Amino acid sequence: MEIMDLLSVLFRWLHIAAGIIWIGLLYFFNFVNAPFAGTMDGDTKKKVVPELMPRALYWFRWGAAYTWVTGVLLLLLVFYHGGLMFEGDRGWDAGAIVMLVVTFGAFALYDVLAKSALAKDLKVFGAVGFVLIAVITYLMINYGGYSYRAYVIHIGTMLGTIMAANVWMRIWPSQKKIITAVKEGTAADPAVVALAGARSRHNTYMSVPLFWTMINMHTTVPAANSPLYLLASVLVGWLTVYLVFGKAGKIKGF
Repeated sequence: MEIMDLLSVLFRWLHIAAGIIWIGLLYFFNFVNAPFAGTMDGDTKKKVVPELMPRALYWFRWGAAYTWVTGVLLLLLVFYHGGLMFEGDRGWDAGAIVMLVVTFGAFALYDVLAKSALAKDLKVFGAVGFVLIAVITYLMINYGGYSYRAYVIHIGTMLGTIMAANVWMRIWPSQKKIITAVKEGTAADPAVVALAGARSRHNTYMSVPLFWTMINMHTTVPAANSPLYLLASVLVGWLTVYLVFGKAGKIKGF
């Protein structure tokens, strides 16, 4: 086995392990901890939150970092070095490079939209996000010349980059302020609490279609190079998360 194959195996292993830590804690925060936190009184929060959350958020943010880094390394090895980016003789022309910039730079657009009035209604925000994903997918195919597997994994890379940036640039800084306020027995800034909660929910919605893109090698045959399967995975994933959020709020303790 060549060194590149060995590196690919190693990075996949680390990518999956780090991803389990990251997404597992993401689901814990949204489906378990959030409903539970609403049952705690002030004194209980003052004792539990400063002990629990820093520990959980440590593994959460570093899980996100290592998932993203190993994902990019896999992208370099499997797609760029492995020659899976384009069909036929198409190569790294201006269109392909522009779409690569979009892949890694989409967080800037997402962040602006997430701070706008659109984000006040999750359904409207989701509809706008779906349209943007469809447009970017179309451009990856017809302007960037990406192959089926390439545009699927790059949509996943785009979602994963947005999610990781959310963790480090929005969720973690907000949580530090919230934990400090709880520890000091003061009320956390409602705007900071809302920001942390919203970005965490957004990440939860993005995580399920992200999983589809991660198994793109296994969806090539039935998909027959159609982007409709990718877009369907986004809709099904978001509907699933919506239903799980509803269920999570109804589960009670003893």
